[in-house]
Amino acid sequence: NSGLMRIPRMDVAATRNLIDIGIRDVFDLQGRAPEVLFEEARSNNAEIPDDRIRYFRMAVYYAESEDPEPHKLHPDSWK
Repeated sequence: NSGLMRIPRMDVAATRNLIDIGIRDVFDLQGRAPEVLFEEARSNNAEIPDDRIRYFRMAVYYAESEDPEPHKLHPDSWK
């Protein structure tokens, strides 16, 4: 039921990781660095896979874009 699931192609596990560090909605991502969010999430759960950062990058892009480009709303665009 998280507002983060409004982000196209957002992964449920990545959403849970963000919620665990206090990110509850899309607007909470504005102005945040994906790498810092990832490190915070990793400090809570060391088993988060390295490739999960692409979802964090995509989510921050979506949050900060008024008209996001469709091709950037895919995690593979953020490797």
